[in-house]
Amino acid sequence: MTKATKPEKDDKRAETPARAEETALDFPRAWIEFPDPADEEQVFRCDLTWLTSRWNCVFGQGCQGISAGRATDGCCTLGAHFSDEDDEARVATEVARLTPETWQFHEVGTSSGWVEEDEDGERQTRRWQGACIFHNRPGFPGGTGCALHTMALREGREPLETKPDVCWQLPVRRTYEWVERADGEQVLEVTIGEYDRRGWGPGGHDLHWWCTSAPSAHGAGKPVYESYRPELIELMGEAGYARLAELCEQRLNAALPLLAPHPADPPG
Repeated sequence: MTKATKPEKDDKRAETPARAEETALDFPRAWIEFPDPADEEQVFRCDLTWLTSRWNCVFGQGCQGISAGRATDGCCTLGAHFSDEDDEARVATEVARLTPETWQFHEVGTSSGWVEEDEDGERQTRRWQGACIFHNRPGFPGGTGCALHTMALREGREPLETKPDVCWQLPVRRTYEWVERADGEQVLEVTIGEYDRRGWGPGGHDLHWWCTSAPSAHGAGKPVYESYRPELIELMGEAGYARLAELCEQRLNAALPLLAPHPADPPG
């Protein structure tokens, strides 16, 4: 029998050391895989460590922001890339409903545009004065934060209806991969997990701060699978989410100590 050899590493960049206020990126995780009750060709692969963690958004309540010196931006310093033409068209419909009272940069956005292209030609929301043009700055009478987000809340709607896809999905990450099984059958593996620094690509290591690894953003009363219920239903469908919730509850209600808890969660 020949000994297996470890493949050579394609070392494109050095790993950024963990920051003192954040946990390391690599730690034991508990994953669950189950067939999509609504689609026999689809399988969900879900990170239970993340989905049962006590993370919550701390925007305006201790968020340090992804860019140094711009804590009040949160993760809105960069413009939001649209997932496709439908995403942009949906947002455009909502933008048309904003007013000068609800959007600080209404005049600029409506007169000279609220969309721009990045260096690769990808369309995104325009950056204006250092952050996304929809980010109302502190002191604006209509309220601080995303104008599209606050409009949804005022109207009793879910922000996922008004914001770009990438904005309402964060910090949950959904990826797809066709997987061929040993018998030759293929299934679409849909992974639902944590949008950590790596989710941003190589540049994610250079972010000033990122919340999913920060203990200061963990400690919510509800686990992520409950607090992000509307978003997860949108990502997985009603039946898929119902099965996920059932499995998360089993994990949390098990008599044994929790296997592979999120290291940023408070102890106990």
